[in-house]
Amino acid sequence: MSYNFDFAALLPYWPLFLEGVWLTLVLSAWSTVFGFILGTLCAIGRADGPQWLKFLIGAYVEIIRNTPLLVQIFIFFFGFATFGIKVSANTAAVIALVVNVGAYTSEIVRAGLESVHKSQVEAAECLGMSRTQIYWHVIIRPAIERVYPALTSQYVLLMLASSITSQISAEELTAVANRIQSDTFRSFETYIITGLLYIVLSFVVRIAFWLFGMLVFARRRALGTAA
Repeated sequence: MSYNFDFAALLPYWPLFLEGVWLTLVLSAWSTVFGFILGTLCAIGRADGPQWLKFLIGAYVEIIRNTPLLVQIFIFFFGFATFGIKVSANTAAVIALVVNVGAYTSEIVRAGLESVHKSQVEAAECLGMSRTQIYWHVIIRPAIERVYPALTSQYVLLMLASSITSQISAEELTAVANRIQSDTFRSFETYIITGLLYIVLSFVVRIAFWLFGMLVFARRRALGTAA
């Protein structure tokens, strides 16, 4: 059995591949930003909130972490439609990804918050810092800095997981690849190129996070270990 590779047949489809890459980056960027905000707020609430809030956040985290992302995407996409709320596939994809990564971010950030020793908080109180100043300068920023590498890895995984949104016709890279292979019947070549593009995207995202870490965290910038 022989197979003749024909990558030339895919050359006319490079604009579509690039559109898929761009949408993958857009979905990942929005999901990362809002997922980080959601996860950080949940981590703070679970670490220093009332008991009822801790229970609700804990339930949210466990439900999300113990159900498949694809099921969550279907719930948001088809669930909204059931209640008469029409959202685009891209919007439903971002909402599902935010809710999903927010749960994982919550646990990562909570670990960072718990790593801050109480003596540091007590020292800040002795210096007359307000509760807001203590939370920002003594707790949150050092906590985020400590778990930044874990957050970086989680958001790279988020970018790769965005391929699942192709199941609701979000036109990201995998959905584009599915369409191209159905047009060209060159499945092997199409998915080889798609895989290579995801590898490139992973390196690009990691470099972007590394540069961001170098910019934001002065101590890591001095050590050269921003991510």
